[in-house]
Amino acid sequence: MNAWFEALGRRFADAAEARGTTIAPPEIDQSVADEVLELARVSAHTKERRFAPLASFMAGIAVERLRQKGPLHPADEAAYLRSIRETLETEPPA
Repeated sequence: MNAWFEALGRRFADAAEARGTTIAPPEIDQSVADEVLELARVSAHTKERRFAPLASFMAGIAVERLRQKGPLHPADEAAYLRSIRETLETEPPA
């Protein structure tokens, strides 16, 4: 996506290695990143603003659980996240 996120991915991999395990540096597709940002925006306006980062974290967990069921194309991940965001957008503000 950009150099900052690439470096962050390496930091996650390095931190895992420091804990005795190896992971590939996490990467994020631009379309998925856009949907996570939109989810955070909607979350910040439908509930307490501070919930937006946790909504983004939960999105990552959910996508990873989908990946464990079988390979996903980034477009499918983005569509999955978009469906959740669109549902949230139809709910009245809390």
